[in-house]
Amino acid sequence: MRERADPPARRHPVLRALLAAGDDGRIEVASSTTTRLLGRAPGELLGTPLAGLLGADGVAAVEQTLAAPTGDRGLLPLPVPAGGPEFDVTVYRADGRLVLELEPATAPRPFRFSQFYPSVRAALTRLQHERSVVDVCAAAVAEIRALTGYDRVVAYRFEGRSGPGEVIAESIVDGLEPWTGLWFPASDIPPQARRLYERNWIRVINDVDDDTAALHPPALPGGSVPLDLSDSTLRTVSSFHLEYLRNIGVASSMSVSLLHEGTLWGLIACHGLTPRRLDPEIRAACEFFGVTLSLQLAALQEAETARARQQARTTLAQLIGTLEPDPLRSLPEHAELLAALVPSDAVVVRLGGAAEAVHGDVSAAALDALWPELPELPAGEIWTSECLGEHAPALAGHADTLSGVLVLSLGDGDLIAWTRRERRATRTWATDPAVPVRVGPRGERLTPRGSSAVYQAVVRGHSLPWTAADEAVAADLGRAVSSIALRQAARLTELNTQLRRANQDLDTFAHAAAHEMKEPLRGIAATVAFIGEDAGDGLDATTLRRLETVESLANRMDELVNSLLHFAQLGQGDLRREPVDLRDAAARAVEIAGARLVENDVRLTLPPSGTIVSADPARLEEILINLLVNAAKYARPEQPRTAEIGYTDRAVFVRDNGIGIPEIHHGDVLKLFRRLHAKDAYGGGHGAGLAIVDRIVDRHGGRLWLDSVPGEGTTVWFTLGADPEA
Repeated sequence: MRERADPPARRHPVLRALLAAGDDGRIEVASSTTTRLLGRAPGELLGTPLAGLLGADGVAAVEQTLAAPTGDRGLLPLPVPAGGPEFDVTVYRADGRLVLELEPATAPRPFRFSQFYPSVRAALTRLQHERSVVDVCAAAVAEIRALTGYDRVVAYRFEGRSGPGEVIAESIVDGLEPWTGLWFPASDIPPQARRLYERNWIRVINDVDDDTAALHPPALPGGSVPLDLSDSTLRTVSSFHLEYLRNIGVASSMSVSLLHEGTLWGLIACHGLTPRRLDPEIRAACEFFGVTLSLQLAALQEAETARARQQARTTLAQLIGTLEPDPLRSLPEHAELLAALVPSDAVVVRLGGAAEAVHGDVSAAALDALWPELPELPAGEIWTSECLGEHAPALAGHADTLSGVLVLSLGDGDLIAWTRRERRATRTWATDPAVPVRVGPRGERLTPRGSSAVYQAVVRGHSLPWTAADEAVAADLGRAVSSIALRQAARLTELNTQLRRANQDLDTFAHAAAHEMKEPLRGIAATVAFIGEDAGDGLDATTLRRLETVESLANRMDELVNSLLHFAQLGQGDLRREPVDLRDAAARAVEIAGARLVENDVRLTLPPSGTIVSADPARLEEILINLLVNAAKYARPEQPRTAEIGYTDRAVFVRDNGIGIPEIHHGDVLKLFRRLHAKDAYGGGHGAGLAIVDRIVDRHGGRLWLDSVPGEGTTVWFTLGADPEA
């Protein structure tokens, strides 16, 4: 497309002036237009008291305006100079200075709000009857055009904080081409301009061909920085923007910001085909209209979010009710409910570093590329992206299955991710989006806009945007999971406390009972012995045999009580952990258990020196003694008979090639006084050995388990927990 030729330059005088006064009340900055509007050149005004121009009453009125509760800026009529023609004066502060923008008064005086308000109220009432964002904006642009008289008034909605804008509503005079549905590149309103729109609700250009009014001096006194005019409503805009307006045939304009939570959501843009000057009261009404419209749009969005949350609340309640008692581990079991919470193409649950797509389909390669690009999030935090390729270029190639993601952190790297694939959309652009700026004879210029310069382009790499409702529902789920986890943790703590008390009570009872039972048992054994001695040869064989049985039972009971007493004592007292050479501990255990090994011809292999474990030396020796005795007791009938003590993968093992233990009984043999054989088989015993070993291992914070095959042997494995002083 050929560039449109510039119209002949026509310069118009600027009908406004600017003054800035310091803390001492003296004028420090003046615009070049003061000569024409005030009859005094800037050089004459610099350094003079502001009161000399406005009079004492005028200065007092300015200070009173800025001292009001909403005194960041204000508008008041003042005769300038004092006793002269009346001006509309906008006042605010910038760089610690008082700034005044003066315009010749044009509105009838005095202004009566009661006459002006009914039309504004009627317009706002009509807005409140609309139920959608587009309908509200359509009503708004019609009202603003009727209020201001501009030829075109459009409502833009921006895609994200820095994205392009779409015209969603407009009101135009007959004969102008429609713009509804057109997209305008993000470069039309660059980031610095968007920040100014967020700072100022309204911005007016009376005539794009106005002369530029220079400030004197160009920099503030005592520095090289010019006066900050960010809060100015009438300041000269960039030549680049003026070029843009001329390029689309606009002679005057006004923009009204539409903000949501302090962020630029959209704009009401007003265009005039001829120069148009709005008096301050109309501008104030438009600013008020913009504020009210922003609130109305925010209310619609909040209502939409509330409706979506209400619809999801039933699903969320159902999901929460199924997460007990282990909320994290049970999440993958409820994929359909997770998918119903947030509209998505797939739901991925990552627990303990392992990710699983529990609903829908997303490629494993895409997920592997995603995880390193996610920010670290505390539990309950939400992170979203609808264009992962822009966030991380490495993800651009996965847009067909993964273009957008909403992540809910569950803490410690666990998360739920709702994913969306690429949504290819054809947009109608008012200019070529690939070349929004062209270089011509006069340098950079924005290319023509309007339906005569329509371009069709397919948007790639973007998913359907995540809504505020999507994020709110995910956050609700995060809070629910955290709440359940906290309740479960508190419940588990209470159960552990109760269990610890019960174990302590049981240990105390067992110790006391065992201790008290020993005395009567010794009495029984002694009494039987006395009966035998006193009776001499007078007892018949049957009575003598019965007395021997009583004595044997009393002795066996004493041994059981001793085992019970020892088992109870293991639950009391502190462990004395220290580094222990496993070979030395095994050698000391052999001093006691060695005779049984020799008696049963069992060949023992000891671990190499230097194998260090952290344990209570006496308790570790007791473990090894019990296990070696078992290796000798349950040795296989034929040779060779072997036993081995070793250490691998941070676990100690005692292995034999004896008779073995059926897997079904692996849990039984760890119970106190539980034997798998007759009491006199395999050398007898009380069935306390492995129970004592398991108790000692548990006291160390470790774990014990068996590998055993009947007829092939048994390996007893155990860990000793972490050294608390390590």
